[in-house]
Amino acid sequence: MRCGRRRLLEDKIPEAVITLYDVISAAMEWYAAVPERRNALRILEGEDPRDDRTLYEILRRSGVLDGSFDYDAFDGLTVRALNDERPVHDYGALLKGIESILTQLGVMPFDESALPPEDPSTF
Repeated sequence: MRCGRRRLLEDKIPEAVITLYDVISAAMEWYAAVPERRNALRILEGEDPRDDRTLYEILRRSGVLDGSFDYDAFDGLTVRALNDERPVHDYGALLKGIESILTQLGVMPFDESALPPEDPSTF
């Protein structure tokens, strides 16, 4: 999350969007990886929770996520970023939406000071 936020501030828009997509994907997978939580999810026959779009829908349907985040719009934004486009978007609202998802999944909040310092030279 820190890296995605930093890349936005550095105007590395495609890279930031792709990083933020990875943040959501990893957080959803982390949530569903715990057997007790996974067993409580409403997974319909034929659904593949390894697919990010499907997993988002499963988490929404199961009441883990409130559905306020427009995952389809974010997915489209990510596709444009993967094509190295610089899509125009309200990135402040995007960050708030992602933080909301991370909070609902139990990934946030956390004490950022407990993390090692970020190395901006990595990209």
